[in-house]
Amino acid sequence: MNKRLISLMATALALLSAAGQVSFAGPGVEEHKVIEITPARSTGLDKIFVIYDTDGVSMTFTSTQGAMRTTWCTFDENTWKNPDTLRNTVWDRGTNTTLNQVKKNTGYIIKDGHKRYYYWVINYADYQLSLYDLFPLNDRPCDFLSFKVDGEGVRIPYSTTTGQIEYLDRGIKLHYDTQEWNDGVIPPRWENTPMAASFISLGDIMIEQPLCDTFFELTGDYFLEEWGEETQKTESGELYHTHAVKCNSDTMKVSSGKIDSAPVEIIFTGYPTQAVVYRAWEMATDPEFENIILTYNQDEVDYTFNESGTYYMRYKVANEDGTCEDYGETYTISVGESELVCPNAFSPGTTPEINDVWKVKYKSLIEFHCWIFNRWGNLVCEFTDPDEGWDGTYHGKLVDTGVYYYVITAVGSDGKTYKNRGDITILRYKRGTGGADTGGLVPDGGGGTVN
Repeated sequence: MNKRLISLMATALALLSAAGQVSFAGPGVEEHKVIEITPARSTGLDKIFVIYDTDGVSMTFTSTQGAMRTTWCTFDENTWKNPDTLRNTVWDRGTNTTLNQVKKNTGYIIKDGHKRYYYWVINYADYQLSLYDLFPLNDRPCDFLSFKVDGEGVRIPYSTTTGQIEYLDRGIKLHYDTQEWNDGVIPPRWENTPMAASFISLGDIMIEQPLCDTFFELTGDYFLEEWGEETQKTESGELYHTHAVKCNSDTMKVSSGKIDSAPVEIIFTGYPTQAVVYRAWEMATDPEFENIILTYNQDEVDYTFNESGTYYMRYKVANEDGTCEDYGETYTISVGESELVCPNAFSPGTTPEINDVWKVKYKSLIEFHCWIFNRWGNLVCEFTDPDEGWDGTYHGKLVDTGVYYYVITAVGSDGKTYKNRGDITILRYKRGTGGADTGGLVPDGGGGTVN
């Protein structure tokens, strides 16, 4: 491939890459680059161009169809339906057409044959930012915090292709500290976190109330940073003391009994933010907390529910004068009515883990005592935990088959008392290869052996 062909191809590629492009020239863009912004597709605009100062700046469009087929129109929020055609553009008998003095804060429609391009040009000199002083306005101390700013920095508007006014994000930044919830650590906690909120103008500066004491610093804007200019900065001066409060909470069930079965022991833990002075765990019998039956003025409560019913617990916090408050999650604790059912047979030593332990079926028992006797009245087993049972042994050895007797006293979470008596039949079990049964329980001092 010869050098001339390569040169022609390079020139063609350069023309293709430049086609449909806009460029600017003049003193306002030599020291400060033109900032290109691609807005949301819903605006209908292809580009927004922010120029430091449009005075003496020209705008050139490179066509794909040739300059003769290029027309320029301008529009704004009022003329978008009937844009004004520009008559003073010049062309270079090639692909470029130029507007020698760009119109500032204006929309452009450039028709390149059948293709249309939509642009908006902003003159930053009309929206210069100046910051002198910053004052928090604490008129909503529990929710939001607004600011009075001594300075200049209005919104920078532009029009969509349908006449809707939108505003550029100037990137004016308010720097401060707040607290954020971190549940990725053990234990979870509120942690001081630096924030930088962005605003489109000095009149729009409002944030959620910080959750810790903090200083405020206002800086800006994005365009000055892009141009390498000295950014504006101001501080609030004094430490801001927050009144806003928030909280979080969690629970840990300590008792390992049946679901909804008393006793239910739960540890409730609340986590308050910095300004919290009053804190309490409230227990109620209704989810609206109209009937509060217990209050604990502390962050952690270890409570055992012994009575049947449905209970509601929540963590409540407030600031020093009680003007700001917050609530944690509402927890529902259901404790069912008591129940006690005693089986009358089992087969220890026959099939492991299948009916080889005599155990009661129960629910919500807060007191329990069981005694098991043989037919002569000898105590062969005693336990006070309803989750336990009798494995059919006495002093480590399996007892004989036959009938045994139990006596149980218990109290339910609903106040019901139990005095149950009954018999337990031990079904025949295998003694391995030894053959006959030789063990057995006899009255103390009798002629047999006591296993």
